[in-house]
Amino acid sequence: MEKNETAVVTIEDMGVNGEGIGKVDGYTLFIKDAIIGDVVEAKLIKGKKNYGYARLMKVITPSQDRVPAKCEYARKCGGCQIQELSYEKQLEFKNGKVRENLQRIGGFSNEKLDAVMKPIIGMDEPFSYRNKAQFPVGYRKVVDPSNPNKKTHSAEPITGFYASRTHDIIANTDCVLGVPVNEDVLNAVLKYMKENKIKAYDELTGKGLIRHILIRYGFTSKEIMVCLVINGPELLKSEQLVEELVKIEGMTSITFSKNTRRSNVIMGDTYHTVWGQGYITDYIGDIKYQISPLSFYQVNPVQTKVLYEKALEYAGLTGKENVWDLYCGIGTISLFLAKNAKNVYGVEIVPQAIEDAKNNAKINGIKNAQFFVGKAEEVLPCEYEEHDAKADVIVVDPPRKGCDATLLNTMIAMQPERIVYVSCDSATLARDLKILCENGYELAECTPVDQFPMTVHCEIICALRRINTGK
Repeated sequence: MEKNETAVVTIEDMGVNGEGIGKVDGYTLFIKDAIIGDVVEAKLIKGKKNYGYARLMKVITPSQDRVPAKCEYARKCGGCQIQELSYEKQLEFKNGKVRENLQRIGGFSNEKLDAVMKPIIGMDEPFSYRNKAQFPVGYRKVVDPSNPNKKTHSAEPITGFYASRTHDIIANTDCVLGVPVNEDVLNAVLKYMKENKIKAYDELTGKGLIRHILIRYGFTSKEIMVCLVINGPELLKSEQLVEELVKIEGMTSITFSKNTRRSNVIMGDTYHTVWGQGYITDYIGDIKYQISPLSFYQVNPVQTKVLYEKALEYAGLTGKENVWDLYCGIGTISLFLAKNAKNVYGVEIVPQAIEDAKNNAKINGIKNAQFFVGKAEEVLPCEYEEHDAKADVIVVDPPRKGCDATLLNTMIAMQPERIVYVSCDSATLARDLKILCENGYELAECTPVDQFPMTVHCEIICALRRINTGK
């Protein structure tokens, strides 16, 4: 096919990013927004020797699994890749992706996966589930009336989400994945900016004050946090912002975080409280957590409870175990496990998160949890080699890149009876499980949990047990 050539394509599969896959005379096309079963007209945008990327022009015959998008910006926005796929099929797609990676990368046989892999756990209500959202602030691009080939920006600021694979902001204050109160917060901030002539940040020039709006919401506590990320030393006319935001029921924390770097990193390194307190509280089960603007906290509290209950089940605690929780964040899993363990040791690289973890242990009256600041691949080897640290259970919840080789080797050397591996990327999970299962462990059970409906992502939790221990 040549660039800009169109073709009628039957979609037979979906890729890891949710794009539809079909063939034209043996030539494979990846087509965003097309789903399995669709017959579509597509235009080739970028061609390689054996495959190409095409734009969906129109759906000729829709798949029986196609549903109307709840959000009008679903195709433009980079947040929801598969909103037009029925939720039942979303779960089937994610389950299949996890299984394929475990088989192809991890080397697990179909027979083994039939025995250990449980069906994905989905949600009863797969919308309005996010307790956190970060909204970029900028301007709408418009054509310069005096020069049709030149684009300028609108006079008034907008907020929303980036269009897929761009930094062009789609103005949208009512994301269907977020909580309804987000819209009230965003409109209040925009009103404050307009009335006080507060400029939005411009990525091209590095000028302007307001970069992002971070909103956190406590599903149990109903407390609301708003943190403005600013390109400057102080938040101008903050009293007017406070005046608007405190009208919203549940407002608990108003802060700002200074970030003057010319980068894609959203938050600054610190934050300052403008009104209220510097945190909100929320619960997972009966454990209370204080959450600051810089805290890592799972974005889907309903499924997080499901995930952590599964972690507790897989850990098999009797009250006698020493547990290491690696990449512990603010101690969410650590404290969830502590009530059933002898001792829990959490490791996290972010100092603020460890301070939050220690405080969360204190406010819950948990005295058998200890926390370390540092890289897991440095702290655990040090504690094992220099202080003879013991582990009956290791829980690991790494970032998308998976575990460092040094960390895996130390885990293997420590020989815990059980390892609970929580992952947000089934490919790196499969890679790491292969190493662990070649060095004295077996995969006992694996359960995907749909933490992120309408997207291609999910969490996976695995139970590994040491071979020949009788446990």
